[in-house]
Amino acid sequence: MNSPETIDPIRYGVLWQKVQDYERRFDEMSAKIDKMESSIDKLVEMANQSKGGFWMGMVVVSALGSVLGYVANWVSKH
Repeated sequence: MNSPETIDPIRYGVLWQKVQDYERRFDEMSAKIDKMESSIDKLVEMANQSKGGFWMGMVVVSALGSVLGYVANWVSKH
């Protein structure tokens, strides 16, 4: 019958510390990822707001161009 291997307490302690370090790193990475996701959400929100501003500007310029074209046409006929 095979005898069970004995566990070296020093190697076990080193392994335990490595696992704890990896868990800490994963927690830090998770926090960074969460922060990046919130930053991306803010950027998307800002991009959507700027799209609305762009189209509003296009409406204003188009309306202004139409009014100026109408006035120029009216002036040239009189």
